[in-house]
Amino acid sequence: MPAIQLHVSDMACGACAAAIETAIQATDPQAQVQADPASKQVTVITSCSAAAIQVAIATAGYHPELR
Repeated sequence: MPAIQLHVSDMACGACAAAIETAIQATDPQAQVQADPASKQVTVITSCSAAAIQVAIATAGYHPELR
C-alpha cells in the first residue's frame, strides 16, 4: 500500500497529533500513522482512500491538504 502524505497546517502540538492519529485509526484500526507537529506532515499507510483519511482528520477539527 502506498503512503498517503498530508499537510495539516493547524496541527500545532503533540495533542493535536494524537487527536489526528486517533481519528485516522477510528477509520482504519490497522493504519500506520505518523503525525509530526513540527513539520505539520501526516503520513498514513492504510487500505482506506485518501478522501476517507481527509474526512477523518477534518471530522477531528483539522484541515488536511493532500500532498
